[in-house]
Amino acid sequence: MLTQSNMLYQIRHKSRFRYDSDVLVCQNLTHLKARTLDSQTCIGSRLEVSLPPAVRMEYLDYFGNSSCYFSIQENHRALDVIATNEVLVRPAPAPDPAQSESWNIVRDNLRLSLAPEIVDALQFAYDSPYVKTDAELLAFAKPSFPEGRPILEAALDLTGRIFRGFTFDPAATTTATPLHDVLKLRRGVCQDFAHLQIGCLRAVGLASRYVSGYIETTPPPGKARLVGADASHAWTSVYCPPYGWVDLDPTNNAIPSGKHITLAWGRDYDDVSPIKGVILGGGYHSISVEVDVVRLPEDVRPTPTETFESIS
Repeated sequence: MLTQSNMLYQIRHKSRFRYDSDVLVCQNLTHLKARTLDSQTCIGSRLEVSLPPAVRMEYLDYFGNSSCYFSIQENHRALDVIATNEVLVRPAPAPDPAQSESWNIVRDNLRLSLAPEIVDALQFAYDSPYVKTDAELLAFAKPSFPEGRPILEAALDLTGRIFRGFTFDPAATTTATPLHDVLKLRRGVCQDFAHLQIGCLRAVGLASRYVSGYIETTPPPGKARLVGADASHAWTSVYCPPYGWVDLDPTNNAIPSGKHITLAWGRDYDDVSPIKGVILGGGYHSISVEVDVVRLPEDVRPTPTETFESIS
């Protein structure tokens, strides 16, 4: 039974691919099933594809994310991929920033300790395809990290500085925009701000990972909720003893709790993009995405499911 603090969400994520000539074969990798964590349980998961896959394989990737590979081996000019998740979210009390360890100690332990938890975190302290640390990122990060400051206080200060100093602008960047351009433009989207914060944290020697998922949004006062108007979301997580990993959302200046639903995590977007692939043929193509994040009434509880189907 749902408690007052728990929330049950249904998330529908539809990707539409359209081509101006035949695609002979396509191979796709998805990260579209929500993780089950202490803070959330994936109750139902469904992945539907508009053409029957010739090959399909579901597995846990290196980071423990649910992944699905499928291949379409017939000529087509359109492909729809629809993922539906039902997720029970249990908000946890926010950690006390003042009780977290000094960031200097955490940094030094990441380099010196052989404790399994720290060795595991260390893989998120190095450069990755979308996050290359440099002197500019270090200079931007430094004001938040005076000597001896508790790591979560410092990380939250950085979160707030990104939130206040950067403008959300979907037209300003693409997935290929380098971090130094984001830093210069002071504009971007949640993916950019997550990569920026990760780069800053890694530049000072800390471990940070990229988290993909969704966030519940509400329409402006007096406006109806628009179907399909939500979007996938991205935030960061910092290794923060004694609390372990703590999520941070620089786009909203918040510690995610309650309204955030986690799909996957990795070193950066390249590890966990919702869907990516390669095609043979197709010519010019277009992609559109529709996302709905709906909080379900307390008297609705879906039957646990996990399916992969073709849809007509």
